[in-house]
Amino acid sequence: MQFTDIAVVAGTRRRDDGYLVADARIARTGVQHYLGSEVGRDDMATVRVYRPGAEVFADATLKSAAHRPVTNDHPAEMVNSENWKQHAVGQTGDEVTGEGIFIRVPLMVSDEATIKLIEDGKRELSAGYTCDLDWTAGQTSSGEAYDAIQKNIRLNHVAIVQRGRAGSQVRIGDAASWGVAPISTTDKETITMSDVLRTVVVDGLSVSTTDQGAQAISKLMKDLEASTAKIADAEKKLADAEAAHAKALADKDAEIAKKDAAIDAEKAKILSDADIDKRVAARAGLITVAKAIAKDVKTDGVSDADIRKAVVVAALGDAAVKDKTEAYIDARFEILAEDAAKKAGKLDAFRHVVGDGLQSDADGEKAVSDAYAAMVKDMQSAHLPAKAN
Repeated sequence: MQFTDIAVVAGTRRRDDGYLVADARIARTGVQHYLGSEVGRDDMATVRVYRPGAEVFADATLKSAAHRPVTNDHPAEMVNSENWKQHAVGQTGDEVTGEGIFIRVPLMVSDEATIKLIEDGKRELSAGYTCDLDWTAGQTSSGEAYDAIQKNIRLNHVAIVQRGRAGSQVRIGDAASWGVAPISTTDKETITMSDVLRTVVVDGLSVSTTDQGAQAISKLMKDLEASTAKIADAEKKLADAEAAHAKALADKDAEIAKKDAAIDAEKAKILSDADIDKRVAARAGLITVAKAIAKDVKTDGVSDADIRKAVVVAALGDAAVKDKTEAYIDARFEILAEDAAKKAGKLDAFRHVVGDGLQSDADGEKAVSDAYAAMVKDMQSAHLPAKAN
């Protein structure tokens, strides 16, 4: 049996070559009312026909909607290869999809005269299709009663028509020549604007718009997400650069502080003239006392500790210093110095040097003088790096 359904064009646009493209919702699920006389049941005033989703979205049904001819009004016959050139003004595409309760089909109108009619207001589409009626009554899952079920739905063409409502009957095309259309029980169009619009969620808000509007919103949202991602990436790169710059400054400050500390340490090694005089006097006093205890003890180029140790060894033997600490050796040296001072009837060597100056023979004076000169030279160059051999 032949049927027609009406749908409002969701949106149209012209291509660069002048052709007009649009989207059509050409079939839907649910229960629709038909005159009994039009579906072969004169015994019934109206017939409730159920179109289940399993039939509407069956693979064969969807495939039948692809590459179908588009006509200007319904022809008096089914469109086929023999009359296609006579009736077709365009055709549907192959991107047939299910959308909610509808089958959605893209189409193109290539005839200029028909395009101008559409632009002047002839903007409804009517699908012409065949199907089998299974007269098994029942109820839908929502409890709505029906008298028959449409099965094996196959699309033949999509017609461009004027408004399809005539009084209480919505009829597309001539019922005598092509199919039947559902009755509008509310004297309104079978497919209302709410069927044409889609609901999309934008930032948590539901927005009703056309398919083209939904596509535009989707693109804008994707562009916004991409821009937001780029901004976030740029902000991260900026933060990373600032962190790296701050670390570089901190590292440079630490390096400068380390160098300043090294300079300060080197400066601390440089003795003042007064410090040099004190150290020279102390050294001379030590040498004087050491020579008084052990005349032959070596003092040139020898440290103070080693001089004291050598004096103790010279006076008491190696056993006196074996396994002994430096503090122990210093104490033994002090005892020897006190004994030597008592024997000589003199004051402590250090006080004597500081108070009355050095008292020694010519050789002793020369030794002290040489030690003094060596000490001064050592003190003046102590802060310099050692020369490589």
